[in-house]
Amino acid sequence: MNRCPITYEETGERYSEKGRKLLSRNLKKLNDLDCSKEELLQEAITRSPQMSVQGVQPKLSAALNIAESKFDIVDKKGLYILKPPHDVYEEVPQNEDLTMRLAEIVGFNIPLHGLIYGKDNSLTYFVKRFDRAGRHKKLAVEDFAQLSGASRQTKYKSSMEKVVKIIDQFCTFPAVEKVKLFELTLFNFLVGNEDMHLKKFSLIRNENKIEFSPFYDLVNTTIVLENVKEEIALPIRVRKSNLTKNDLVEYFGKELCGLNEKVLRNVLKKFELVWEEWLKTIKISFLSEEKKEKYISLLFSRKSRIFEL
Repeated sequence: MNRCPITYEETGERYSEKGRKLLSRNLKKLNDLDCSKEELLQEAITRSPQMSVQGVQPKLSAALNIAESKFDIVDKKGLYILKPPHDVYEEVPQNEDLTMRLAEIVGFNIPLHGLIYGKDNSLTYFVKRFDRAGRHKKLAVEDFAQLSGASRQTKYKSSMEKVVKIIDQFCTFPAVEKVKLFELTLFNFLVGNEDMHLKKFSLIRNENKIEFSPFYDLVNTTIVLENVKEEIALPIRVRKSNLTKNDLVEYFGKELCGLNEKVLRNVLKKFELVWEEWLKTIKISFLSEEKKEKYISLLFSRKSRIFEL
C-alpha cells in the first residue's frame, strides 16, 4: 500500500481518490509533475520575476489542468503555488506540509495543500492561493509589513507588541483576531517556527469584514536550520529566546491580547486535546525518521515549558 501525499491515508494508488477530489471533483487521476527537483529549481529561478509571491524559498505558479490530470507551471493566473525541494535545506516541502497539517488539526484556517511527486520521485509542496476568487478576481490581502510601512528588508524589525497594535488598528473585530493571534503564537513556539516575520501575517477583506487571512508558510524552521538560538522572529518583551509560560500566556495572551482566564484555559486545552493526534500525524508523515524524531523531541521540550506535565 502507498500513502497518499495529499491526505496521508493508505491507498492502492499513487494519490487517493479523496486527495484528487480535494483538488477537483472532476479529477479522475493525478499525474506526477513533469520535472525533476533540479528542473523545478531552474524553472523557479527563471520565472521568479513573474511571481507575485516572493521569498527565500523557491516558488512556482501553477494551474491545475484537469483535462491532462496534472499541474502546469504558468507565469500568470495560477491558482496554486509550488515549492520544490530546497537546494540547501533538507525536507522543507515535507516539513511545511506536515506543519500546516498540524495547524489544521488545531482548527486553524489553512488553505488546501499537499505534496506531489516529481518525475524523479522528489516531493514538492503545493498550496492553493487564498487571494484569488476564480482565475480572474484578486481578493484584498495585505501583509503586516505593508500595513506597518515595513519592507522585505525590515520585516524582522518589529515586535509582537506592534503586531497586536496592527490588529487593533485594522481588524473589524480585534478581540476575535487577537484570540487567533495568541493561538498562532503558541503554535509557532511549540512547533519551532522561529521565522514568523511581518510578511507572514496577513489580513483579508471578506465582504465588509477585515480579518486574518488563512495562515500560511508554517514550517518547523528549528529542525531545518538546526542550532537555532532564537525561538521567535519578532520579540516579545524585547526577547526572542528563553521564552516562558509567563511571557507567552500571562504577558502576551492575557496582558497584551486582553484574553480572560477562561479563554486562555480553553486555548491551552485545545492544544492538549490534539497532542496525540499530532504525534500520530508526525509518525505517518513524509519526513525521514531522523527528522520525525527531532520534530517530536522539540515538541516535548517546548510543551514542558508551557503545560503542566
